[in-house]
Amino acid sequence: MSNAQRTPRPSASFDIAAVQSSRKLVLFILGAAAVGVLLFGHSLWPDEGENNLHETIETIGLALILVAIAGRTWCSLYIGGRKKATIVEVGPYSVCRNPLYVFSFIGAAGAGAQFGSATAAVAAAIITVLVFTVVVRKEERFLSEAFGEPYLSYKARVPRFLPKFGLWRNVDTLEIRPRLVVRTFVDACVFLASIPLAEGIEMLQAHHVLPVLWMVP
Repeated sequence: MSNAQRTPRPSASFDIAAVQSSRKLVLFILGAAAVGVLLFGHSLWPDEGENNLHETIETIGLALILVAIAGRTWCSLYIGGRKKATIVEVGPYSVCRNPLYVFSFIGAAGAGAQFGSATAAVAAAIITVLVFTVVVRKEERFLSEAFGEPYLSYKARVPRFLPKFGLWRNVDTLEIRPRLVVRTFVDACVFLASIPLAEGIEMLQAHHVLPVLWMVP
C-alpha cells in the first residue's frame, strides 16, 4: 500500500481540529492543576552539592524536551496536512501509528523533570498518555470508517504508541508543507516554557515568597 493510496469516503465526518482543540484544553487544565500542586512542593533531592541529583534530573529533562521538539518537527514532514486525506505509513509512521504523540509524551516527561523531580516527570508523561489515548481512539474510529480495510490492515500491523523498529520503511522524496512544519515546531517549543516556570517557582520558594508544604521525589 502506498503512502497516498486512497482518499476518505465523503460520508465519514470527523472534526480533527475540534478534537485537537479539546485535547489542548484538557492538557492545559491538567497542566495548570499540576503547576498548582508544584507551587507548594519542592524536589526531595537537594539542588546543590557534589551529587546533585536535582540538577541531573533537570538536565535529562532538557534533553527529553529537545528530543520531543526535533521528533515532532520530523514527524510533521511526513504527516503535515495529510491526516484526513491519506494513510501515512512511511518514515516514523511505519514503526508507530502516532509518533507525534509519542514525542509529546517524551516532551511532557521532560517538562515535569524541570522541577527536579522524577515523580513529576513520570506523572506528566502518564497524564499525557491518558489524554492522548482518548484522542487516538476517536481518530481511529474516523480512519477506520474513512479508509476501511487499508487502514485496518495498517492498524493491525503497526503499534499504536510503542515503536516496532523492524517495520521501518521510507521514501526517496517527500512533499513538505513548510507552514505546517514551522507551526508544529513552534507548538513543540511550548515544552521549553517549563524551564523558566520551574526556575521561577524555585526562586520564589528560596526567598520564602511561596511556602514549601511537601517534598516530591
